[in-house]
Amino acid sequence: MKTMQKQAETPMKQIQFIDLKAQQDRIRPQIDEAIKRVLDHGKYIMGPEVKALEEKLAKFCGAKHAITCANGTDALQLVLMAQGIGPGDAVFLPSFTFTATPEVVALLGAEPVFVDVLPDTFNMDPDSLQKGIQAAREKGLTPRGVIPVDIFGQPADYDILEPIAQENDLWILCDAAQSFGGSYKGRKIGSLGDATATSFFPAKPLGCYGDGGCVFTNDDKMADTLRSLRVHGKGTDKYDNVRIGVNSRLDTIQAAILLEKLKIFQDELEVKKKMANAYSTSLTDFAETPVVLENCTSAWAQYTLVLPEGTDRGALQTQLKEQGIPTAVYYPMPLHQQEAYKNCLTAGDLNVSEDLSTRVLSLPMSGYLKDDEVRYIVKCL
Repeated sequence: MKTMQKQAETPMKQIQFIDLKAQQDRIRPQIDEAIKRVLDHGKYIMGPEVKALEEKLAKFCGAKHAITCANGTDALQLVLMAQGIGPGDAVFLPSFTFTATPEVVALLGAEPVFVDVLPDTFNMDPDSLQKGIQAAREKGLTPRGVIPVDIFGQPADYDILEPIAQENDLWILCDAAQSFGGSYKGRKIGSLGDATATSFFPAKPLGCYGDGGCVFTNDDKMADTLRSLRVHGKGTDKYDNVRIGVNSRLDTIQAAILLEKLKIFQDELEVKKKMANAYSTSLTDFAETPVVLENCTSAWAQYTLVLPEGTDRGALQTQLKEQGIPTAVYYPMPLHQQEAYKNCLTAGDLNVSEDLSTRVLSLPMSGYLKDDEVRYIVKCL
């Protein structure tokens, strides 16, 4: 067991893990005015700001359609509903992620099949995906789709995953809850796969002041179905129901807030990239630092280290907290080991997911992290 000596550093003021207050201070007058406009026109549901946001989001990432919804989990579920998944279907996803991804698969009666991840990027392992597809067929399930999760802001390696999906007649739903704003080999997140789902939860790269989500697709038919599903399965109007849907509309005030945040989003991404590079330059001898694939960019939703084997992570977190440095563990237990999913199918042993869960540690990261804060964090580590 590695031991850690307490640093004799004078603590800085409390560093924010994600500094939403500094962001709000920057654009508070614009936010206040945007909310006032909504209060003045009174169209609180599906108001003009919602349409304006969808147009700007689609343009930002190069997708033909952007369909906003109530939250990121709904964004995933709406796509699965549009694809008609249900009992007997298998959907493949990584075990090293948040519960929202398998949750919607299970809610619709399909079978989530857990796949391992790669030790460097933390994203879906293509070899494990192949094993998962075989395991699903052996169980009598019908492989239908794959949901690579762009974990911590880093896009999955779609050039490797797409041929596997094509060979097995699987659609790809990109879970970009953490990666919106990133890019993969010249393509912005939102323009990959058959559809992309993202979240506007406040702590996400582009977050509102409540819940929100969006689906991106270039498929006209899917876009029409998604617009129907998010409003109770409506047809020509809300009293003409052509399918079973849900109530998942982004409210107008959140859209107005996101319009203002989108204006500064690229600048924030550039700052986070700079801070991530500063971390990595200084910490390579301390721990395994994040790997970004060649010709790709990360949205840096999290900056996540893999600590050396034997490190007392809890003690390290406690000592950093005493120095005013918050940390987080995403994720302390892989999904296939959790009670809710204990009976679900796995692609054999998921050793990497299990190992990462015991060794990962995320450091403060936002578009408002300062150079001196990074230096202080590094020094304390």
